[in-house]
Amino acid sequence: MGRLAIRVDGLGKQYRIQAVQQRYKTVRDSLMGAVRGLGARLRGDVDGAGRSEMIWALRDVSFEVGSGEVVGVIGLNGAGKSTLLRLLARITEPTVGRGEVHGRVGSLLEVGTGFHQELTGRENVYLSGVTLGMKTAEVARKFDEIVAFAEMAKFIDTPVKHYSSGMYTRLAFSVAAHLEPEILVVDEVLAVGDTRFQKKCLTKMSAAGYEGRTVLFVSHNMGTIARLCPRAMLLEGGRLVQDGPSNEVVSAYLHGGSGTTAVREFSEPPGGDIARLRVVRVRTGDGRIAQVIDVRQSVSIEMEYDVLQPGHQLLPQYQLYNEEGIHVCSLHDVDPTWRGRERPAGRWTTTVTIPANFLSEGMIFVRVILMALNPTIHQFSRSEVVAFRVVDSMEGDAARGDWTGTMEGIVRPMLPWTNELTESGESDVPGDDAKTGRRARG
Repeated sequence: MGRLAIRVDGLGKQYRIQAVQQRYKTVRDSLMGAVRGLGARLRGDVDGAGRSEMIWALRDVSFEVGSGEVVGVIGLNGAGKSTLLRLLARITEPTVGRGEVHGRVGSLLEVGTGFHQELTGRENVYLSGVTLGMKTAEVARKFDEIVAFAEMAKFIDTPVKHYSSGMYTRLAFSVAAHLEPEILVVDEVLAVGDTRFQKKCLTKMSAAGYEGRTVLFVSHNMGTIARLCPRAMLLEGGRLVQDGPSNEVVSAYLHGGSGTTAVREFSEPPGGDIARLRVVRVRTGDGRIAQVIDVRQSVSIEMEYDVLQPGHQLLPQYQLYNEEGIHVCSLHDVDPTWRGRERPAGRWTTTVTIPANFLSEGMIFVRVILMALNPTIHQFSRSEVVAFRVVDSMEGDAARGDWTGTMEGIVRPMLPWTNELTESGESDVPGDDAKTGRRARG
């Protein structure tokens, strides 16, 4: 692994919570409560109002991160992700265990740290930068770059209380994003601003990894995790349950440890009164369920669902997104057999086949939608239900031709090409060698 940047050993954080409803108190109640409170505090109760509850936000977590690694941290809400980052950023102290951080730490845990509504954007850049750990000279050196990244030059001397929420978050993130720590801990702050600015934020975060910084990144966007983080850790109930390649960990998160992102079965089918979703599958052209598809193969996506009420026109559809969160395409059911017709009740399977040499390399995440028409009533809409990776072996008949470098773009269609010699390369000049282009010696 090389030089260690982070070492965590048996880390745990416990909180005391009080879920006691307070009522109006008389003077007598207050006096009696004070007496009871003295004894209650000795027993571990809270303010004598009732017994408190201790919960572990994080428990017995151990791992190591090497210098220059980019690691994603995923899990459901309340799994302990933010608690872990706050412990590593030294914002709070652990209850048990130990966390070692070797190097200067920068944390992007809350956009807008250090901002004051009455100060101008310029003043807040300096205030926030110093609050986040930058020196004044460092802020001054990067000031123009920060303002340009946030696209706020026109309003930089305006008090931030007059900013829109988008302007505020852009400038706040820009300050935090221009930290130059050796270790960066980031907690879901890339979901700021509009889509174009989010893409700039992702590019900035990606650059941190390329520059050799260690990054620990929390996100609920599995596409972003797959793109930015070669490695991921999955937290459940405050415990670390899986640590490994991001595609494997994301698969376990999305599908409850079933081992593949190519199938999703619902024990409690989502849907409405008309239809409910049962299963979604990804298959190769020869019918095999697979989460890795060669670019030269076709890929089929099928949804299995129950129609509970007959007499409705239904429109199944898929939306495909790449690992950058870009909407690749929408695929609507155009089967002429049932288009515009009411469907009877029963178990249905709807399949679409994407031809070979169409999608570009990378992860594809599938959103599954079904709606009833006339009137339009959504029955179910689930994002990241299944996912698959398109790979290119660079062998055989593929759309890349003889090019061996990266093929950019969302799609990579195999289109017909023609070549025609429209002018002969033979020279009319005596003594020229038409084949070599060199003048022959006499």
